[in-house]
Amino acid sequence: MSVIDTLISALQVLPGVGAKSAQRMTLFLLQAQRQGGVDLATALTTAMQDVRECSICRNFTEAEVCRICNDAGRDRRLLCIVESPADVLAFEAAGGFSGRYFVLHGKLSPLDGIGPEDIGLVHLRRLIEGEVGIEGEQGCRVEEAILATNPTVEGEATAHYIVQMLRAEPVLVSRIAHGVPLGGEIEYTDGGTLAHALQGRRNIG
Repeated sequence: MSVIDTLISALQVLPGVGAKSAQRMTLFLLQAQRQGGVDLATALTTAMQDVRECSICRNFTEAEVCRICNDAGRDRRLLCIVESPADVLAFEAAGGFSGRYFVLHGKLSPLDGIGPEDIGLVHLRRLIEGEVGIEGEQGCRVEEAILATNPTVEGEATAHYIVQMLRAEPVLVSRIAHGVPLGGEIEYTDGGTLAHALQGRRNIG
């Protein structure tokens, strides 16, 4: 296999990138962005070597503890449980959340052989009980765990499992609402979304 073919094949590990797209990217880098390609290779190598999981929340970080867990201004009593680091970025971009996160890096899927230990649920329990924290920081139990898994079959099953796991813990477990998006119209909203909207309704009076 030639060097060009190897690069085309390597680019196809990216989501949504097929053979044609990988070929276009390869030829673009070789024809017009050679320095950009070198910079990309350097950045990729550095990231693959230096990025790890935060020892507290399992989000991606270059240090032992990520910047969010290191932020003394964040509310340690409030924990948002998400499926992936991308979900953390989405919540942080939206703003308004002052607590900390826990990243599962997946969801329960028995058919794929993914069980509780594979998504860090033992670590999650220890974090909620205040056994996991920054060195020198006084332990603090989580008072509310917000389940922010996706509204898929696996995401709902994961949320249900966590609810059962924490049933004996003195912690409030809540679930983010899934429903009609802001600016959306009910007549154009699919049935599954409307069902979630009804189930997630709250009292406003």
